[in-house]
Amino acid sequence: MDTTKTNMKIAVLSGKGGTGKTLVSVNLSTVAKESIYIDCDVEEPNGHLYFKPKNIQKEDVTVKIPKVDNEKCNGCRKCVEFCKFNALAYIKNKLFIFDEICHSCGGCMLVCPEDALFETEKVIGKVEKGYYNNISIYTGILNIGEASGIPIVKKLIDENKNKDKLTIIDCPPGSACIVMETIRDVDYCILVAEPTIFGVHNLNMVYELVRLFNKPFGVIINKYLEEENPVKKFCVKNNIKIIEKIPFDTELGKINSNGEIAVEKSGKYNQLFSNLLDKVIKEAGNETTVNP
Repeated sequence: MDTTKTNMKIAVLSGKGGTGKTLVSVNLSTVAKESIYIDCDVEEPNGHLYFKPKNIQKEDVTVKIPKVDNEKCNGCRKCVEFCKFNALAYIKNKLFIFDEICHSCGGCMLVCPEDALFETEKVIGKVEKGYYNNISIYTGILNIGEASGIPIVKKLIDENKNKDKLTIIDCPPGSACIVMETIRDVDYCILVAEPTIFGVHNLNMVYELVRLFNKPFGVIINKYLEEENPVKKFCVKNNIKIIEKIPFDTELGKINSNGEIAVEKSGKYNQLFSNLLDKVIKEAGNETTVNP
């Protein structure tokens, strides 16, 4: 199958960090030969540690935050009453704005009868773009202490929305709003899980999410051993397709811990991830792969 000509978007999810989400994303992007890799794990992006991209371009990501003109403010508190996130407070005849919990909706400015509020730009993080061979690498980085990375994820996704290349999205862990933003327009979701009791709990989080979005999906069991396997039992019970089992392997562990790309170091893993990509593209092209 010629994977270099597809414009498919594939999201890789997990219920928590450390399950192998980036391992899968990086190696799928590499075996595709020509692809876009988007690291949306903006609180702790690490795909770039494997790719070590060249010619990096950086761009700040900003949000609009209200500021107050105290000369105009008459203390009516309409903005305070409007804000459901408690980002404004009127204390001792002065309006205070808490940037950290502001959701940048702009409503406070609309309800202010004195036009005492105005917008300013606040930098919350950045997007980096670089290249590794024929892979375009996009990395979102959220500044420490910022409450939400959703504006960064939106920028990453929107910038690559209409590109005619295979796109692999390395999602944030969990199933919160920021993850919803990453999978909104994808064609297929890969759920990565570890074969433990906790792995079942974490898998169930993203399983419920992709069902809510009605996305085709399949499960990869990472660190797989031929013994008692709660994740495999969960998948069988819920009629979930297991699309790959990545073995518990010291060779892979060493490659990964050295910041190297497995498909470039091991013929065995090159074959595994090449077959996996072909399988995912075939599954995504078949509407009947949406699980019950």
